[in-house]
Amino acid sequence: MADPTNPAATSFPAPTISLPLGPDVLRTYSGALICLEIVFGGLVWVLVASSNVPVPLLQGWVMFVSITMFCCSTAYLLLFLLGLADRINTNWNFLDMFYHFIALLCYFGAFLLEAATTSAWTLTNGTAVPSGNILTVLSVQQHNINVAATIFAFVVTLCYGCSMFMGFKRWRK
Repeated sequence: MADPTNPAATSFPAPTISLPLGPDVLRTYSGALICLEIVFGGLVWVLVASSNVPVPLLQGWVMFVSITMFCCSTAYLLLFLLGLADRINTNWNFLDMFYHFIALLCYFGAFLLEAATTSAWTLTNGTAVPSGNILTVLSVQQHNINVAATIFAFVVTLCYGCSMFMGFKRWRK
């Protein structure tokens, strides 16, 4: 008597993936960069949230991008750590490059908006004074928090750019 189960229904098609699965992904440059994206993206989130958010229209986008990319990068890393990427039939090399390209565009815009908010102030005799059309009230400490958020947003943008470049190289192989 033949086996009633269909072997095609119980096996998974082989996905196109170059990154290792499980904890070995953390030993690659891509895995390390994803960890840096999560850590520094979380710092941007915390720093912007801890400021008084003087310009909600600009900094709202920064908060949206930092929270969204923090969650997406964490989920993306978990797919590889838990080995679930092997069970999803897709071209992971292209998906990796495309995800990091979208994240790069969003974070570059967030960096520019955070930099615009921060540059609307100049320090004169130890006090923050508005220097443009954006009129807000910030203490020097709040200004320094926005400067730190701008710097970390730039660092996260660089991390996403490096990840996209490495994903592009894997995809083209």
